[in-house]
Amino acid sequence: MVAQLFKRNRDPAPEPLEPINYIEPVASTSEWLKENVVPTRAGTVSYLRSLFPFLSWIYRYNMVWFIGDLIAGITVGIVVIPQGMAYAKLATLPPEFGLYSSFVGVAIYWISATSNTISAGPVAVFSTLLGHILQNVLPNLPEYQDTPWVVACCLSVILGCIVVAIGLLRIGFIVDFIPLPAIAAFMTGSALNIAMGQIPTLMGNNTAKGYNTRAPTYLVFGNFFKYIKHCDLNAAIGLTALFALYLIRWACGYGSRRWPHKEKMFFFINTLRSGFIILLYTLVSYLVNRHHRDDPKFSILKTIPRGFQHMAVPTVNSRILSEVSGYLPSAIIVLVIEHISIAKSFARRDNYTIDPNQELIAIGLTNIFGPFFGGYPATGSFSRTAIKAKAGVRTPLAGVITAAIVVIAIYALPPVFYYISNAALAAVIIHAVGDLISTPTTIKMFWKVSPCEFVIFWIGVFVSVFSSIDNGIYASVATSAALLLFRIAKAHGRFVGMVKVYNTPTLRPVDAGDLPQGDGRNVFVPLDHSDGVNPAVKPREPHAGVFIYRLNEGYLYPNAVHFTDYMVNEIKLKTRPAVLNPYGSLGDRPWNDPGPRHKSESDVDPTLPVLRAVILDFTGVSHVDVTSLQNLIDVRRQLDRYADTTVSWHFVGVKSPWARRGLLASGFGSSDTKVRALFSVANVGVPQDKEAETSKTPTRDEEFSADTQQHEDKPNVSSFDTLVLPLLSVDCPYFHIDLDEAIREVELELGLK
Repeated sequence: MVAQLFKRNRDPAPEPLEPINYIEPVASTSEWLKENVVPTRAGTVSYLRSLFPFLSWIYRYNMVWFIGDLIAGITVGIVVIPQGMAYAKLATLPPEFGLYSSFVGVAIYWISATSNTISAGPVAVFSTLLGHILQNVLPNLPEYQDTPWVVACCLSVILGCIVVAIGLLRIGFIVDFIPLPAIAAFMTGSALNIAMGQIPTLMGNNTAKGYNTRAPTYLVFGNFFKYIKHCDLNAAIGLTALFALYLIRWACGYGSRRWPHKEKMFFFINTLRSGFIILLYTLVSYLVNRHHRDDPKFSILKTIPRGFQHMAVPTVNSRILSEVSGYLPSAIIVLVIEHISIAKSFARRDNYTIDPNQELIAIGLTNIFGPFFGGYPATGSFSRTAIKAKAGVRTPLAGVITAAIVVIAIYALPPVFYYISNAALAAVIIHAVGDLISTPTTIKMFWKVSPCEFVIFWIGVFVSVFSSIDNGIYASVATSAALLLFRIAKAHGRFVGMVKVYNTPTLRPVDAGDLPQGDGRNVFVPLDHSDGVNPAVKPREPHAGVFIYRLNEGYLYPNAVHFTDYMVNEIKLKTRPAVLNPYGSLGDRPWNDPGPRHKSESDVDPTLPVLRAVILDFTGVSHVDVTSLQNLIDVRRQLDRYADTTVSWHFVGVKSPWARRGLLASGFGSSDTKVRALFSVANVGVPQDKEAETSKTPTRDEEFSADTQQHEDKPNVSSFDTLVLPLLSVDCPYFHIDLDEAIREVELELGLK
């Protein structure tokens, strides 16, 4: 039986036309390559234009945008100067390299950026990781012991090239495989590591002999009390500076709530608190140490060279590459994850979208060209990005203004930098990284949403604290990947049954006359109520010997056996074998066949049905592969032998053309002898004056019953003809649009009622 095309005019008697078949084209490899791999001219032009996003807005730049960018750029510039020098010390580099990185980060990033709020430059977490890398590789590179920035610049170029390649190849989606708890874990662990490593500098006992402030966090914490007697005047500077930073932040927060109309003023005071504290304690340092430049009373930065004194072509050679290669994975993860997560977060908040691949290109180019100016690896900064967004930035061009501020500082302020207190810089660092620690509310949310990821979070934190930041990254990412693979491999299918449901405006008890009206609709829910359906509602199972099995994940090689083993075991529990001993003699019986030595009729339950059909709900399946389909073939053979007949297999909701192609190639979905007994068709209204133009876009879709008598009984009140089109390919009788159709098809095929 094939689909029919019916035309209904004003004459109530339908006039049958020629039968119409719809045959779906088989998915083609060449078509897939053409659509997904082979570039088109328009696609190539679009790709090239996407590499320079500023071309889409620069010609619309105006004075209003400039004012917003000017305010935001100056604000970030004032913040990044002390932060850059402080973070360079975390990387075990001279402070001026933090200024170089701060300049390059904002000067180059904007050209390829798709985010107007990101502020690229040196950050605390990566600076600490870089310091750890340099500490480990410099002993093997003695020629660079006095010039560690050569190794840092080489690493920056390597990382930049890798990240740019990831962006150009459009494989930035790999970033999405690192979940939020893993990111929160290494950020929290890093913040604890950084803060604990700066406390000795804050207190002045970091110079005590034998005190390694770059040891694992727990050792630094324990040794702090061992060397606490070495604390000096730096503690007074550092503690008061840290207290003042938190006091200003609290006071500005209170003031903005108390006087909302002055919120903007309090915001700028709060934003500039780090610069204010550095200036204040630099003045104190000058007054105390101006007559003791060679022997200051407390630790200060001392000489900072004026200008770009380390501009050069970066040194990249095999020796440095071989030493740092083992640290590249963790460095790439930190560089990319920190930047992309910040960019996505602010894009969602401000209601715009970013292109992760383009962001990777932007940050990669920044790190490739940065070393030519003396910069070390840079990425997006959360604190400066938040400040930039709050200051009213309008476009990425605000980075150029920040770069101008940094250049002024590099050339005009080195004499002032001489007296900056190291303890005050430590206070700025501790204050900045404190915001990276996950709050109790966030950690509690992890527990409520996913206890497994709650555990992953703490694994990452503990490894970071008791080992190192890079090991903490590996631990959290590896455990997250293991959890993902476990969830894929142990995905559960469910047997479902039918429930007739109705819509009603009330849940109060009703009389018999107030029962819900209408035909209702069928929904299919798990028989074990695992989806939260009211246990008092009992789904109706399909006909005896017919099973509906729903797969809730992709049907792939990791989970194929798990899916089908559960299905086969449940089917055997609810059915009986058609033949008591299909193997004949006792010698032909497999050794692992359970049951008594000699089987009899009493060994099986005669009330159980024989297996007749299996309906697989593939609505949740997006992909299949060779292994999973071979497993399905093996299961079909197993069940055919168990039922002593050819079991009917039906598939519902197979969305992917490649999944349909795979099923057809495996012998499912079609048959040389079976034709479709029931069709799901669409009733498409076509204006009478355009009946010949059946290829036009339909103007109305509605469900069409297979019983054409119902159409004859309805009054013809429309000026439209009726065009009936099948939804699915008519040559695949075992593929169905929904479960209702599949059940009806099985009923007709097996003669069930």
